[in-house]
Amino acid sequence: MTGSGHGRLVDVPVSDHRTVGAAAGLLGVTTRTLHHWDAVGLVCPSDRSAVGYRLYTSADLARAQRVLIYRELGVPLDEIAALLDATADAGLAALRAQRAQLGTRIDRLQRMADAVDRMIEARQSGISLTDEEQLALFGPHWQPTWVEQARDRWGETEQWAQYAERAAGRTHAEWARLTADTETLHADLATARRSGLRPGTPAANALAERHRASFTPYFDCTHAMHVCLARRFVTDPGYTEFYDSLAPGLTVWLSDVIAANAQANGVDPATATWGSRRPPGDDAERTGSPA
Repeated sequence: MTGSGHGRLVDVPVSDHRTVGAAAGLLGVTTRTLHHWDAVGLVCPSDRSAVGYRLYTSADLARAQRVLIYRELGVPLDEIAALLDATADAGLAALRAQRAQLGTRIDRLQRMADAVDRMIEARQSGISLTDEEQLALFGPHWQPTWVEQARDRWGETEQWAQYAERAAGRTHAEWARLTADTETLHADLATARRSGLRPGTPAANALAERHRASFTPYFDCTHAMHVCLARRFVTDPGYTEFYDSLAPGLTVWLSDVIAANAQANGVDPATATWGSRRPPGDDAERTGSPA
């Protein structure tokens, strides 16, 4: 029988006497460990050789094995001695209490393992929701395969790393809140377009900032990056169809609003770039982000 790096539990010979080194090798511990146990009175060699070497009897080794078992259970050394010397009833009660504590630890470790599994899945897929939950939250137009496609295309980018990190621990309720906020934003954009709100006005700039901030739960979006995304809105048929379905001409209007707001914040829309990386293009909205 083998412990987890704390010593090897073996069948102890009935009549053997072992030196410290031999006993340590048999038990799978260091001689320093046995010297320490001897010093604190936990396991003391019962015999001496003719030349004065300490010798461990089979009873001593059996006691040492019990120490290893208790140590594997996480019992502190200062409590092990009391357990070894306790009466049968007291020892049994202590073992039952230790078993209950182990059950609690197992449950906690299982919850931790489940949480790590969810984080692994989220980092791999970019979203910790089932296909059914995604469709229920994001609507019938949503295709769960978009997330995997986006990961395959942009999985090495800084923005995807941010997205996966922020999405990994997000609960269903948090996704629902983000989706509701996005729907409200889209409705406000459509209303502003229908009302004839001009790009560059304070109200339009405020809407542009709300739109840019809507990316924050997914990745950091600068004004220049926002402009790059807006260019995609007017060139990608998927984006154009989506935004114009909310209000006629919304796509071009939103692009103009974003450009005007970027210029008000010191960014030239004509020369704005994503930076050292290409923009995520049509995958920005298709990873659960509210573009």
